[in-house]
Amino acid sequence: MRQFDYSYLADRTWDNEIISYISKIHEYKGKQELYLRQKPVELNRLIEIAKIQSTEASNRIEGIITTNARLKQLVADKTTPKNRDEEEILGYRNVLNLVRENYDVIPVRSNYILQMHRDLLKYTNLNYGGQFKTTPNEIDMVLESGEKVVLFKPLEPYETPAAVDAICEEYQKALDKELVDELILIPCFLLDFLCIHPFNDGNGRMSRLMTLLLLYRSGYMIGQYISIEKAIADTKEAYYDALQKADRGWHEGTSDPKPFIKYMLSIILSCYKEFEARISIAHVSGAKSTSYDVVKAYVSERIGKFSKQEVLVGCPSLGSSSVESALKKLVEDGTLVRIGAGRKTLYARAE
Repeated sequence: MRQFDYSYLADRTWDNEIISYISKIHEYKGKQELYLRQKPVELNRLIEIAKIQSTEASNRIEGIITTNARLKQLVADKTTPKNRDEEEILGYRNVLNLVRENYDVIPVRSNYILQMHRDLLKYTNLNYGGQFKTTPNEIDMVLESGEKVVLFKPLEPYETPAAVDAICEEYQKALDKELVDELILIPCFLLDFLCIHPFNDGNGRMSRLMTLLLLYRSGYMIGQYISIEKAIADTKEAYYDALQKADRGWHEGTSDPKPFIKYMLSIILSCYKEFEARISIAHVSGAKSTSYDVVKAYVSERIGKFSKQEVLVGCPSLGSSSVESALKKLVEDGTLVRIGAGRKTLYARAE
C-alpha cells in the first residue's frame, strides 16, 4: 500500500516562487486581521456574498447547477430543493456553514471527514453518504468537445480507509512538530486526499470543504469573505493541469507536489488581494463617502462590460437601490455608458 510520511517536507528546498507566495500571504493575513479588528460594516456583506459564490462555484465545477434566484433562496434557507442538483447544493451549503462556524472543533480525522460527506449527500437518495468508496473510481476531465479524459487512477477501495487515516495522522504529526510551513503542508494533504479519491461521489466538493477547514484551523480566514471555490472554478483548467503534473509518480511515492502547491498558493493569494481591493473600495473617500463615490471608484478600475450584480459584489457596503442610483448618475454624467436594457443591462466606462 502507498505509504505516507510528511516529514520529508522538512528536507525539501522550495524555489523562490513558493517562498514569495508564502511571504505575501503572511503579509496579507496580517492586514486582514487588522480589518477584522476594526469590524467594518461591509464584512457581513462579504460573508453573505462568499457563501453564495462558494456554494454555486463548488457545485458548478461538478456540473451541478440551478438558477441564480433559486441558489440565493437555497443558501438563505428560504426554500426546499426541487431536484437532484438542488439537493446536492443544499447539502454543500450545510457543510459549508458547519465548517465556517465550527472549524475549531472539527479535527482532521477520518471519522469527521466521513460525517461531513454524510451531510453533503444528506438530501439525495444516494445510500453511500458517509461511507468510503466501494468500487474503483478515476479522476477525469471533460473537454469542451465533450470527450472525457482520464487523468489519474486513485487507490483501490480496500486501500482507502487506511490511507485516509494515515494522511490525517501524518498531517497532525507534521503540524505538532512544526516541520514545515502550513501553507506547504495543506496543499500536500489535499493532493493526497484527491489522489486517494476516497468516495464514490463528492470527492471534488469534499476537497474544497477540506481546503477551507485546514486553512481556517491554521488561522487563514480568507475563505470566510472571498470565495476560494469561485477562484478555483474560474481557473479550472489550471487546477486540472497542476493536479495532473503533481500526481505523476504518486503511487510510487516519487511525485513532486510543487505544481499543486504553487497553484493553491496562487489561489489563496488572489483571494487575499481581492479582499483588500473590496475593503479599500468601501473606504475610498473616507467616512463621508457616498454610494456614488464608492461605485465611481469601483468602476474606474474596471475594463470591459460589467453588470449591476458585479458592482454589488465589488461594493459590499452598498445595497441594491444605492448601486442602482449610483449607476444611473454615472450614466447621466457621462462616466459610464449603458448597454442593453432590462435584466441584460450592462455598463462600461465611457471613452
